[in-house]
Amino acid sequence: MRAFGLNATVTNVLDILIAGGWGMVPIVVCSLVALAIVLERFWTLRRKAVLPPGLGDEVRQWARGGTLDPEHLEALEDGSPLGELLAAALRVRGQGRELIKERIEDTGRHVVHRMERYLSSLGTIALIGPLLGLFGTVIGLIRMFMEVMAGGIGDPARMAGGIGEALICTASGLTIAIPAYILHRYFHSRVAGYCVDMEKQATALLDDLTLNVAAAAPRARRAVVAHPAPTAG
Repeated sequence: MRAFGLNATVTNVLDILIAGGWGMVPIVVCSLVALAIVLERFWTLRRKAVLPPGLGDEVRQWARGGTLDPEHLEALEDGSPLGELLAAALRVRGQGRELIKERIEDTGRHVVHRMERYLSSLGTIALIGPLLGLFGTVIGLIRMFMEVMAGGIGDPARMAGGIGEALICTASGLTIAIPAYILHRYFHSRVAGYCVDMEKQATALLDDLTLNVAAAAPRARRAVVAHPAPTAG
């Protein structure tokens, strides 16, 4: 019984798509592209994939202990967007604060660009969806009125059915555009939230790499003055 209901639903959907005419073709293509983008972004922008739990604390512990080597940095850089940002700071950890900050900002722009990949395409689909629907509807109405001009008004019920079929494109375009726009805004807000969290982690690492080192230098000098090295007698 359930299979029969599913088959009936699929048949109704196909009938609606066919009734919309060739104007439904670009709308269907846009819907498939939008679906692919949404699924890919949901998978790529998982929180644990962008901001692995505990990674910031672990990296700062590495930096304090000096247990860093090229293999560590490569694994960190390839692991996640946050790891790539922190690895960029660690690669120039021996330089001044401004240089490290500049490297973090440069890398951050590339990371954000990759996190926003395909979102412009999703926004374009949300924008052109109603326009494609309106275009299909106008074409359908023109075709119907041309038939009326050629054969007369005929059956009013048939004319009303033709108008209904023409409006299928408009309804389909809106059905695609509304979810696409909502998800476009949702993904942008998610990326913005990730950027705030990554900035906090990068700032904490920057402080560890610069402020703590700067504070440790005077202590080291005082220790040398208090306990000078013995001279050769």
